[in-house]
Amino acid sequence: MDDGDLPEGDVTIKVRWSSINYKDGLAVTGKGKVVRSFPMVAGVDLAGTVLDSGAPSISPGDEVIVTGFGLGEERFGGLAELARVRSEWVVPLPRDLDLRRAMVIGTAGLTSMLCVMALERHGLAPGSARGMPVVVTGAAGGVGSMAVAILAGLGYEVAAASGRSEQGEYLRALGASTLVPRSELADAPVRALGRERWAAGVDAVGGSTLATVLRETRYGGCVAACGLAGGADLPTTVHPFILRGVTLAGIDSVRCPIGLRAVAWDRLATELSADVIDEMADEASLDDVPRLAEEILAGRVRGRVVVAVAP
Repeated sequence: MDDGDLPEGDVTIKVRWSSINYKDGLAVTGKGKVVRSFPMVAGVDLAGTVLDSGAPSISPGDEVIVTGFGLGEERFGGLAELARVRSEWVVPLPRDLDLRRAMVIGTAGLTSMLCVMALERHGLAPGSARGMPVVVTGAAGGVGSMAVAILAGLGYEVAAASGRSEQGEYLRALGASTLVPRSELADAPVRALGRERWAAGVDAVGGSTLATVLRETRYGGCVAACGLAGGADLPTTVHPFILRGVTLAGIDSVRCPIGLRAVAWDRLATELSADVIDEMADEASLDDVPRLAEEILAGRVRGRVVVAVAP
């Protein structure tokens, strides 16, 4: 394929780095109905250098980030050397980030920050937690790792829930103060309410795990939900909502408005240290993508994997 095969758009980007996300695993393996038409270039994330631009606010040579907006699903994505996108999707690379670290963060980090911002809008603050931790489910995955690091950096006590006990040291290095076995949430007895354990929650799993977190969130708390690796169903009742005033906040990073994205990316650049970002990063090549697509669906990928497209 050459640049004549690229979709319509007013910004052409030389892709330097991309990443592997759960949705990329579904697209590459064909195990999920993610790709809307064929042929398709996978990759929901990209970071690179602008080659050509028809937008006055974007110039050749600018370093930029693009995530979501149908990349890798409806539009050619980031797992290729060139990408053409619409200028309204482009976020300038924040001053405190380089392109590689931007892709360590990627959609996973953007989603996690949007979750944290939703909890803050609902009133969560370090002084408001009243000695209760914020629980993060799927904590060893990309979104979970980022959420643990962000929340710990902001001063929260973080309970990291994961089915991979061997990742305990890794999660503590990111800032988790408590480790919760996945089974404690996924296999909890179904009841109307449980004891109040969590000040708030970031859920990347869904299913019975999310239902348990809702039943155990304190009065007036909020749970931000952004994933369904554990199932798309939600076996719960209205009791957490009408008896404890718990809020379930849905988080979408695909069509998130560009203004909110820019705020989230600026916070990610300043609130995540380079050491923390590097702690959760593994690097791969384009040739590794088919293997990694299988591994991320099997839950064997820890943290984030960046793909060196043209470093």
